[in-house]
Amino acid sequence: MINIEVSDNDNQRIDIYLSQKLDISRSKIQKLIKQEKILVNNQKTSNNYVVELGDIITVNDELSFEINLKAQDIPLDILYENDDLLIINKKSGMVVHPAPGNYENTLVNALLGKYCLSSDNMRPGIVHRLDKDTSGIMLVAKNDWAHQKLSEMIKNKQVKRTYLAVVCGVINHETGTIDAPIGRNPNNREKMMVTDVNSKKAVTHFKVLKRFSHHTLIECQLETGRTHQIRVHMAYIGYPILNDPVYGKEIIHEDFGQMLHSTRIELNNPRDNKHLKFEVDAPKEFYNILKEVENS
Repeated sequence: MINIEVSDNDNQRIDIYLSQKLDISRSKIQKLIKQEKILVNNQKTSNNYVVELGDIITVNDELSFEINLKAQDIPLDILYENDDLLIINKKSGMVVHPAPGNYENTLVNALLGKYCLSSDNMRPGIVHRLDKDTSGIMLVAKNDWAHQKLSEMIKNKQVKRTYLAVVCGVINHETGTIDAPIGRNPNNREKMMVTDVNSKKAVTHFKVLKRFSHHTLIECQLETGRTHQIRVHMAYIGYPILNDPVYGKEIIHEDFGQMLHSTRIELNNPRDNKHLKFEVDAPKEFYNILKEVENS
């Protein structure tokens, strides 16, 4: 049995929400709902039920994988900590949470080795995520109260997240906004795409920091937080992230991921409303590749 508290709802049907959350097919979810093996707040539900913030979804079935959240002694770069939250600097190459086929050596495993986190069965403490090969700042909830508050703040655009990225091509204008919905690619579940089908609103703002002969260094701010959002959006407008093996067109170093770094976060502490602002530099590998771009 799995219990999931809805903390990142955006007006999704329950079959779509659980399909993405559990990484299993919608048809499997719909079958379980029909068999009354999925309950919402201990009540029967239907495929077209739209989940609401705070809903408790219970899945009474042995799914095709086990959730094994193992505490591990893995070093963490902690930038700030109080009783409710952590602000950490995630290394490029670290997966955020366990999933089928990858149950160990994730950020969640490292966090559980040091803390008692919020009780989300799938992703304890995780209120937003970074892709495996995206480095930089992440916000983590240490208890259930903070998990709900931080999730609401992110949903209400009260958390400001800023990224550095190097894209292929020279962007001529100084700033831009990409407002294009993102959903899962029907031909490849591991990829996302701009689409009107089963998608969510996605907005990315960017500005040019420096232009090179064939590339551009930009700063991005997320208005929403969809899976692979910056990578998908920049590829959509013709300027894919450099070194991105999934959405990009140019790989400089195969031993380093996409040139995308979460550099800054700003929010008010949900407990006392104190303003928090933290910034962290990109890893040395990022700047080594940037130097190659400058000299090309």
